[in-house]
Amino acid sequence: MANRSDDQWNRPLRDLRISVIDRCNFRCRYCMPEEIFGHDYPFLPKEKILTFAEITRLSRIFVSLGVTKLRITGGEPLLRKDLSSLIHSLTQLDGVEDIAMTTNGVFLPKYAASLREAGLKRVTVSLDSLDDDRFRRMNGGRSSVKAVLEGIEAAAQAGMQVKINMVVQKGFNDQDIVPMADYFQKKKHILRFVEFMDVGNTNGWKLDQVVSKQQIIETIHEHMPLEPVPPQYKGEVATRYRYLDRDGEIGIISSVTDAFCSTCTRARISAEGSLYTCLFASKGYKLRTMLRSEQSDDEIRSYIERVWRGRTDRYSEERLTHTKQASSKIEMSHIGG
Repeated sequence: MANRSDDQWNRPLRDLRISVIDRCNFRCRYCMPEEIFGHDYPFLPKEKILTFAEITRLSRIFVSLGVTKLRITGGEPLLRKDLSSLIHSLTQLDGVEDIAMTTNGVFLPKYAASLREAGLKRVTVSLDSLDDDRFRRMNGGRSSVKAVLEGIEAAAQAGMQVKINMVVQKGFNDQDIVPMADYFQKKKHILRFVEFMDVGNTNGWKLDQVVSKQQIIETIHEHMPLEPVPPQYKGEVATRYRYLDRDGEIGIISSVTDAFCSTCTRARISAEGSLYTCLFASKGYKLRTMLRSEQSDDEIRSYIERVWRGRTDRYSEERLTHTKQASSKIEMSHIGG
């Protein structure tokens, strides 16, 4: 029997992803292409972005609804000043079992120690190639591979678990699948391959640019034999595989060719304080207005619960049967990945 807080497909609310800023120092092709997000792009003014106190209050309300995992995202979250103070506040919430952060990694040498001291135990770093020319083409010329690798090392040295996410695009960086797997296996970090997704409206997504989960597995297996690993928990995003002839494992996030909508337990808060019930959603529910009015925690909680209970999102499972794509989806830079 479904819990009273489950959605229309009996999916509970367990994970909350919180964007703390819509700005980023990278201009990755699949997220914030330079020609759209140029120097004159109207990013959110400070007053429209949730304060740390508002984020903490919202998180407490979500935890009361069953959320146990929080992930801090962006944009690039480390562009947000004094982020470690938010991490510390979130670690004080009763019921939170796990706090993680997704970042491009270049600011980790500066902030990793303070983030770990504040209570951050896990970080996911985005890196799409070990080839410097290719990586620069993918990130808009904003960073070298070396800067990201230094960030990964800084996080590891600070005592955090590090995972690496690689978005794979056919014809762009698919030749880097095996070199990336080999490198991070030797470094003893978990690498997760992400199928190129049609997030937002500006990344020029085409199905023929997707390297499928099966293709990724076969490519690695040919050089480094793999076997599947059972999921650690229901709703785990990545399908996991361990190496047969060496230590370590990889993960594959396959929202295009092997969607996991049926077990999705994630809600997202955008940088401007709207609730989205799907990464590919076109409609958000404005919580900032409620936070800045006289609404009580109980009133906000009841509203969020109603939204979640009415949730029917299955975009990735329906994507290939759509005759018409959603006309205007939320941009990834507002709600992270």
